[in-house]
Amino acid sequence: MKIAFAPRDVPLDRRLQTAAVLQWVFSFLGLAQTCIALFVYLVFTRFWLVSVLYAIWWFYDYDTPSKGGRRFNYVCDHRLWHYMRDYFPVKLVKTADLDPRNNYVLGFHPHGVLVAGAFSNFCTNSTGFRRLFPGLDSYLLMLPLWFRAPFFRDYIMSAGLIPSDKGSASYMLQRRGGGNAVVIAVGGAPEALDAHPGTFNILLADKKGFIKLAMEHGAHLVPIFSFGENELFDQVGNPRGTWLRAIQERLQAVMGISLPLFHARGVFQYSFGLIPYRKPINTVVGRPIRVEKNEKPTVEQLDALHQHYMEELSDLFDQHKTDYGVEKDTYLNFV
Repeated sequence: MKIAFAPRDVPLDRRLQTAAVLQWVFSFLGLAQTCIALFVYLVFTRFWLVSVLYAIWWFYDYDTPSKGGRRFNYVCDHRLWHYMRDYFPVKLVKTADLDPRNNYVLGFHPHGVLVAGAFSNFCTNSTGFRRLFPGLDSYLLMLPLWFRAPFFRDYIMSAGLIPSDKGSASYMLQRRGGGNAVVIAVGGAPEALDAHPGTFNILLADKKGFIKLAMEHGAHLVPIFSFGENELFDQVGNPRGTWLRAIQERLQAVMGISLPLFHARGVFQYSFGLIPYRKPINTVVGRPIRVEKNEKPTVEQLDALHQHYMEELSDLFDQHKTDYGVEKDTYLNFV
């Protein structure tokens, strides 16, 4: 295989953009494991007291992730995220106003391999979410597993991430006065296995938990489609029914996380590595679907709202696809 090396005279800004994305990829793929190893290692050194004191703090602070977390604006505003935004680049597109007097469930599609668009738009202030939607605070849901990693849990909470369980989401949506937007990558980890360039498979046909959540709290639903999310990485072919897909789905069922075999480029060369390609991400926020509070919706009511949501997502995709390089005769495939 011929390796395409990066030129030596790359501008400093582009090098900083690559560095910003590199640390973000490491945060998702290795930082949690590193933090766990560090916590255990310190126990057997003269700095053992650090782990002991943190363990005490952890016990005291255990429920914080499920009660809104602990966002730090300094982290969300950091210049690092602006470099990451410019790497792709990432753009947040508004199509309608969201009244800050209401709470919202924002459905993010597709998941992609590492939900780059969701993180950039809703965990950092680099793309202008608060400017476009004044009065709203966004909270991206992440697998609860990661909030059990010492040190790492504090890092992800500082960016506004909360666990992806019903209790954590409900805590935000039952707040009086509105202004809370819970962001759910609806397809979750399983959808990452379908994140191949040029594909538009949306794992939604049987996903109704977020619909019921919105109805129970009277939170309005907002469909979001992130154009370019599936273009960031190549992935080893894994069609449904193959032995590789069967193994991946089995591991996902056991561990709770999916293991897509993805690759893209490296730091100093463009032929292989785990850094995403420089492909634009355009995250389009659709118009809100009004939801009346119904703590015990019937199956028929749930199915009707779910169908309405899928139609709104399809319309959003169809209205904007040609603006972002998608062929006119391409449609979403709900699975």
